[in-house]
Amino acid sequence: MHRRNFIKHAGFIGGGVSLLGSPAFANVLTGSDEPWFDKSMRWAQLAFVENDPGHYDPDFWLNYFDKIHADGVLLSAGGIVAFYPTEIPYHHRSAWLGNSDPLGYLVKECRKKNRTVILRTDPHATRQDMYDAHPGYIAVTADGKKRRHWANPELWVTCALGPYNFEFMTKVIAEIMQRFQPEGIFSNRWQGHGICYCEHCTQNFKTATGLELPKVTEQSSSAPDPTYLKWMDWQTDRLKDLWFLWDAEIRKIKPAARVIPNGFPDKLLTGKYADFFFADQQGRRGVIPPWANAKGGKELRASMGMKPLINIFSVGPEEEFRWKDSVQTDAELKIWVAEGVANGMKPCFVKFGGYVYDKRWMDAVADMYQKYYKAENYLRNTASLSRVGMVYSQQTDQKYSGRPWQENKRDHSLGMYQALVEDRMPFDMVNDHLLDEEHLKHYKLLILPNIACLSDVQCEQLRHYVQTGGSIVATFETSLYTEDGKPRNNFGLSDLFGVSYANSVDGPMRNSYLRLKADSGDHQFHPVLKGLEDAYRIINTVYQVNVKQDATFPSPVTLIPTYPDLPMEDVYPRVAETDTRELYLREIGKGRVAYIPGDMERSYWQIMSADHSKLLRNIIRWSLNEDVVADVQGPGIVDVAVWRQKNSMTVHLVNLTNPMMMKGTFRELLPTHAQVSIMIPENKKVSRVRLLMADTRPAFQSKSGKIIVSVPKILDHEIIAIDLTS
Repeated sequence: MHRRNFIKHAGFIGGGVSLLGSPAFANVLTGSDEPWFDKSMRWAQLAFVENDPGHYDPDFWLNYFDKIHADGVLLSAGGIVAFYPTEIPYHHRSAWLGNSDPLGYLVKECRKKNRTVILRTDPHATRQDMYDAHPGYIAVTADGKKRRHWANPELWVTCALGPYNFEFMTKVIAEIMQRFQPEGIFSNRWQGHGICYCEHCTQNFKTATGLELPKVTEQSSSAPDPTYLKWMDWQTDRLKDLWFLWDAEIRKIKPAARVIPNGFPDKLLTGKYADFFFADQQGRRGVIPPWANAKGGKELRASMGMKPLINIFSVGPEEEFRWKDSVQTDAELKIWVAEGVANGMKPCFVKFGGYVYDKRWMDAVADMYQKYYKAENYLRNTASLSRVGMVYSQQTDQKYSGRPWQENKRDHSLGMYQALVEDRMPFDMVNDHLLDEEHLKHYKLLILPNIACLSDVQCEQLRHYVQTGGSIVATFETSLYTEDGKPRNNFGLSDLFGVSYANSVDGPMRNSYLRLKADSGDHQFHPVLKGLEDAYRIINTVYQVNVKQDATFPSPVTLIPTYPDLPMEDVYPRVAETDTRELYLREIGKGRVAYIPGDMERSYWQIMSADHSKLLRNIIRWSLNEDVVADVQGPGIVDVAVWRQKNSMTVHLVNLTNPMMMKGTFRELLPTHAQVSIMIPENKKVSRVRLLMADTRPAFQSKSGKIIVSVPKILDHEIIAIDLTS
């Protein structure tokens, strides 16, 4: 929905009260300017440290904001430290503040340049004087002790769900709003750090559920503790109440303002209630691919639609030991940011501390921001043009566990995501609670990587989707459990898969294989085996669900069972092949259904077999059964996204080809190239094609509703911009 229409039809989120009729809010909607949510495209965050006042040069940063065309700023204001002369007792002023107001100066100067201003609070810790005055504000551990801060023992951890946030921080936020009139308040680390056993949480949880707080402190990979699941639901409800309270308070002061709660735990509610959101995905840690930034953004986009989504990225490393005053390489920064921008997020760098010890990152950020500034009109997306959606499920993440084959459950989505990126397939993420016809109407194919927990209603929605021409790829235990994680006797989607559950799961299967076969009649290989015709067999999955076939249809992939892998003299198959099918392919009307009983995508993520990737990609292409909206040919790994704007469309190409792709950081960028075939929307003509990052106008060919563009060089990020006319 267009932003103006969305705001016009969206009611106030707190307490059922409507502010839409207030004069101040009406002026925001009916004035000549668009609402502030959509205005700013390039953001800068300064997360101050306590000794910054008097030690850093604010004009240095204001000049840098000008240089990079930053039109939105996120500045630290209060909470643990107040960076302005607060009048609230126990709201700790910076000891270096004196009589100055450095925050006020920055806000005033940013206003002169018409920048959007959002102010940051952090309520997760407090000082000894607050402890002495209000001991009930402090979080309590399971053994009944007040909780010291894990990183700074001079501080105490506050209770997120009690009066510290609901009373004290409400006053702080109101004071900041009154004093500075920002567009919004961004609350960092506001949701707590695990279960708090203070008197308020103990009583409130018992009142809401009749239960004592759970003794487990986090969700286990074994069978989930039902009381812990109740606590997770209660925590979400309590945080929603807090969000609505804060939002209501600041709207009393400035009706167009919003509270932006960092990392609200339910993405569906985030999408429903947030008009504007920050994706706090600052960088890689450990063995994480750079596309993880895009994945997090796509998951939020699935419920938020086209509402503004800002990607906070750190100029420093994000590894375990948190070297916050160091910096990342230019190449690493550029790829991480490119993944965010290509997938519909607006960049926001965060610098911890106002003093710069290492300036090497600044030119890299300036280079990116200046290029995105020139390309701004082509980054104001109105819709994704992807025809493939990959479903993700928070209820499966929370409720599906307890068996050996259910461990490492998130590897299913990671493996499928990697296969899609390797296939250069443009795709979106789809929230499993938004499977209605309206949300799915743009997609030809849905991919369900072991979406095990589905309700009867969700199954019926997927059934309707296929009956109306959609296609599905599903794996492993998809639909074998209810939304509460309770096992079904049969798949909820058994009629689509053409199989029934045979009451067991095999694995881990050592030294087992998949037999790839041509059709026994015409000896032709099925399209899903393209590129594998010379492979008699390939590696099997690690686990597989035993199923019974309910429909008659061929399968090009069958089972070669486990046989000994030692001693070497005994390594030979005892059974040459079986009739047990490992892939079920069906055509239902205009739709296609592919069901894989093995955990192929998880096995792929864990062992990175190229054959698994190729087979998955072939299955996806066969199931899609239409031309890809942007078909990219060429060497290397290129992530692809396709968007519409008001009078144009864009194809984003992010070059992930790098030996450090699966474990950062990138040392350098290694250029690649591509030829791209792009489907043009019906009833539209191409008036101009540009490569925005290279700032060139390439030649292109038009053919049968498509154009073909050669991109001679993709270093980090290239954007093919296509101007359209009727």
